[in-house]
Amino acid sequence: MTVKVGPLPHVRWLKKQTSIQTGEGREVHLYHLTHDVLDAGTMSAWAKHFRQHYCLDREISRRRRGTTAKTNGEYLIDFKFPDQHSGFGPGIRAGDFAEILISDLLESILKYFVPRTRYSDKKVRDESSKGSDVIGLLIHSNNPQDHSPGDELLSVESKAKLSKGNVNRLQDAVTDSAKDHFRIAQSLNAMKNRLLDIGEEEQADYVERFQDPPARPFVQKYAAAAVLCSTASAFNAKTIAATVCAGHPYVNQLDLLCIRGDDLMTFVHALYQRAADES
Repeated sequence: MTVKVGPLPHVRWLKKQTSIQTGEGREVHLYHLTHDVLDAGTMSAWAKHFRQHYCLDREISRRRRGTTAKTNGEYLIDFKFPDQHSGFGPGIRAGDFAEILISDLLESILKYFVPRTRYSDKKVRDESSKGSDVIGLLIHSNNPQDHSPGDELLSVESKAKLSKGNVNRLQDAVTDSAKDHFRIAQSLNAMKNRLLDIGEEEQADYVERFQDPPARPFVQKYAAAAVLCSTASAFNAKTIAATVCAGHPYVNQLDLLCIRGDDLMTFVHALYQRAADES
């Protein structure tokens, strides 16, 4: 891995649409995920990128050894990926997918560096990872030690609704985003430690630049994001437009983002299965 993951083929399926204006006059940046499961090349590249959030390809065989899993794919399905059918598993799958997709958008389109360490250390596969959902970092120098007050840290609270129901998940993201200020330091520390564990010194240096704001100030930004299924009626422009940000403690530093797509839960299960099958 390097500091930048490079172009991700599936990101071209994220089509920018006309923004939604809220009743407060705020802009909700809207993207449409136009995925195509028949595009085998793009799907395979996405599946490889996706599964390595949970376990690096170079580590799967060693981690599988001694378990009941007979193949790498069985190991991922039985021990690493959230369960497809039972308990909290499907909801965790939806939430993880949303966070990873938002990370891909931030990195490939908005040019942030997004550390990919959140899922590999899960102790319980059917639970959400602790800490900030997504953190994007932007350093204006090629050298993290040459820091600038204009460098940016973007903390994103992500919510997903890929099943039926018209609830305002973007509003939920705004509400929970208010807590992000208290989670960032611990999240950065966990990121750096994981990156050091896997030998990614350059990425660890990048994260380290943001660990001491009084000594090395930077621009702090926040975002609330929702990933919603259009065909399950989870996406509704009027509901999104009703989002209220006035109570957010950092309302002037808050951006809003929504990604919509069709048959997303079916697609998410297909992506997890391909990620396992091709491991």
